[in-house]
Amino acid sequence: MNYPNGVRPRANQSNRVKKTNNVQSYSNRGMSLEEDINATNEYYLATNKAIVHKKPTPIQIVRVHYPKRSAAVITEAYFQSKSTTDYNGIYKGKHIDFEAKETKNKTLFPLANFHDHQFSHMQQIVEHGGICFCLIRFTAMDETYFIEAKDILQAYEKMMQGGKKSLSYEDIKTKGEQIPLQFQARVNYLPIIDERFFS
Repeated sequence: MNYPNGVRPRANQSNRVKKTNNVQSYSNRGMSLEEDINATNEYYLATNKAIVHKKPTPIQIVRVHYPKRSAAVITEAYFQSKSTTDYNGIYKGKHIDFEAKETKNKTLFPLANFHDHQFSHMQQIVEHGGICFCLIRFTAMDETYFIEAKDILQAYEKMMQGGKKSLSYEDIKTKGEQIPLQFQARVNYLPIIDERFFS
């Protein structure tokens, strides 16, 4: 049998399908946000919609253990440099750059989940005309939201001036847009980019 993206579903995943505004959503499939985004990006690549990849974390390998000739185990490594955001690529001739975050909190998203250099990176992308955003999943509600970097940066500026250290769930619902979970493009963020940046 041929499976989407060549990956067979896990045995413990539910196959229940819910209809939401004529869009099929696939709930409780037991995948993390990163796994869902990676599957989505593989689908985009396979269908020639966009080229988006997860950035590798730059590390310096210091010590390797060879228990067998055919196997090597890294036993000591250090981060070489600060990472920026999780994903980048190109869509309709525009650079896209985004971060993926999950929180168990039901009422807010702490800005401490970002590092200062990530705010700086997002600001640079926006200033240079790139498309920058964040995908935030509230795991308790199994809800994923698309929120633009400009809204995150605005909250960061207020925090630096002594304001709130978080974005409320209600703020994210108002300023962002919920992405219903789907089958192939599980976190289908391209239609939101089309609406917000290309319409």
